[in-house]
Order: sequence, then C-alpha cells, then structure tokens
Amino acid sequence: MERHEFGAAVRQLRENTAPAAVGLPVGRRRTQGLRREELGELAGMSADYVRRLEQGRSHPSAGVVNAIARALRIGRSDYERLCALAGYAAVDGRVPTEMGQGATRLLERFADTPMFVSDAAMNLVAVNSAFLALGHWQLTGDPWEWNIAWRSFCDPFDGFKQSATDATDHEAVLVARLRSAVLRYPADTSLAALVDEMRSRSRLFDTLWRAPRPVTAYESSAAFSHPDGGAAVTLVGSLLAIPGDDLTALMLTAAPGSADAARLAEIVGAGEPAIVKVGRAGPG
Repeated sequence: MERHEFGAAVRQLRENTAPAAVGLPVGRRRTQGLRREELGELAGMSADYVRRLEQGRSHPSAGVVNAIARALRIGRSDYERLCALAGYAAVDGRVPTEMGQGATRLLERFADTPMFVSDAAMNLVAVNSAFLALGHWQLTGDPWEWNIAWRSFCDPFDGFKQSATDATDHEAVLVARLRSAVLRYPADTSLAALVDEMRSRSRLFDTLWRAPRPVTAYESSAAFSHPDGGAAVTLVGSLLAIPGDDLTALMLTAAPGSADAARLAEIVGAGEPAIVKVGRAGPG
C-alpha cells in the first residue's frame, strides 16, 4: 500500500476521535477531533512526525502503528486496517471483551427485545433484562457456562428446542465463528482450551470442526419454554456485527402481531430494563 493511504486513514481516525473518548478535556475547539499535537503526545511522538505520517512522507514502524492505535483507542477492525495499510500483521492477543458505546446503545434501545452481546469466541459479555426473562439460560457451574457454542454442543438447554434444519444452520454458524476466532487470535490460550475441550466432549463438534458445513443462513428460530409452565414462544435469532469492538449482538424477535409476540410481551413484562454484564472467558 502507498504511504498516503495509511496517512489518510490516520488523519480520518484522528479527526473523528472525540477528545473525551481518549481522556482529554473538550474545551473550546475550532475543529472536531484531536489536534496533531494531542495525538503525538498520547502516542509518544512529535506533532511534526504525525504530520509527516499523514502526508505520506514517512513510513511507520509496527511499534508506531500500535502506539497510534492505543492512543486513539480504536477497535479491532480499525487496528487491523491500519496494520494492513502499513504492511504489517496485526498483533494477535486475547479475544477482546470490552463493550464499547455501540454495543451498550444496542442493548439500551431494544429493552423489550431479548438480546445479548458476545465476543469473538462466543462468550456472552452482556445481556438485557428481556433476555434473562426468557428463563432458559440455567447456570451449571461449568467454566464455560456462558459460552454459546459450549452450551449448544456440550451442555444443551432444556428449555431451548430447534427443528433439524434450524439446528443445522445454527451449528454451522457456531463452528464458522469459532474457526474464525482461532485464526485471528492464535495466542488466546483460553480460546484454544475451549476448542480442545469441545472436540473432546462433543463428537458432533469434532466432526464439524474437521469438515465444516457451509453457512447458508445467519439466523435460525427456536422454541423457548418458560419456567412458568405457559406456552413456549418461538423466536428468530438474528446476528448483528459490532465490528469496531469485534463483538456480535443476537436479537430474538417474534413475528409482529403473532401469538408468539403476545407471549413474548407477557414473559418480558413491564419490569425495569437493565443491562447485565455476565460471562467468563474460560477456566480460571
């Protein structure tokens, strides 16, 4: 990639970064975003060097790319893009689990719709009160009790039923997402341990891991049986990517005006909406 493309990307990120987002006072400003002097101070370099980078007159080292990424507190996708433009491989650390403002707003704005946010390894990071109201996610004390793939293949829910077609689609998505996470985060020992344990515990998962099915649909339906003993409610799960944080939201909805929609409203009720942070990233 030519240097000016990296510089243009840095400038765009700098100008779109709110000072408050990186711990700087807002004050009175003539332009939006950060000044070059502020980025330079946060990243440990001179404002003149930032200018030369943005103008394509200097090629950054991998350390400079990482310093800029940390200074701007950018998400994984923007970091990977900067690395690619500079000609470096992204640092492969642990799967990120930090919930940014975008994920938080999703949960807040759909308070009456069961939703959760999960990381790239499919550990639940946060849920809303409507999701908890479904009452199907019973805890088992297992280290991976908040992991969607683990619960689906190794510790299925009693109150969660799918047709053969929907189960097939769901399993294909789970395996594809885990394989993608392993490729992107090869240094995450907890993720590697999860996959090893799942391959040991579930013959189906091991088979799909060795010979993955193609993903034909990124949504599937399931019937949720509530502990109150009333009628089960059938909901469709739709995935929403949150690329900046490398997180994914799952939204569970019923057909508008259907008996399932009425039953869902009954289950969710009129309780106080809340966001609950949950989950663990593996053993220990």
